[in-house]
Amino acid sequence: MDQILGQVLRNAVWERLDMLADLATRADTDSLVSVARSELPRLTEGWRAMLLAHEPDERGDCPTCSTRWHRCKAPCSVWQVAHEHLVAGGLAPQQDLRRSGRRTVPTVPNQNRAAAKPTQAETTGRHALIPQVAAH
Repeated sequence: MDQILGQVLRNAVWERLDMLADLATRADTDSLVSVARSELPRLTEGWRAMLLAHEPDERGDCPTCSTRWHRCKAPCSVWQVAHEHLVAGGLAPQQDLRRSGRRTVPTVPNQNRAAAKPTQAETTGRHALIPQVAAH
């Protein structure tokens, strides 16, 4: 049940972001001003809440990204993405922050969602990590 609710939550967030991006490119000036006044404070507070959860602890580790077995030093990927999109504006040269031999997660998953083919999870509502039995 949690997996289904998680998928619904993720889909709702992606749809909201897609809608805002569409408005930014297609809306008239009056609509843009209205959307900016209502959405920018909400987006700003959302970024603040997310970044607060990733604020380094006294050891300089991200408490959200760290696990019992693996400590994640600040700045974590969330702070790196925030800086790239909010400060550098995507114009800064891309740095490969990955350490060799370690698994990394893309900093901006599915950034080109409109052009991407929907995943099985998006089309079936099934979680991507649950093995599916192939029908013969």
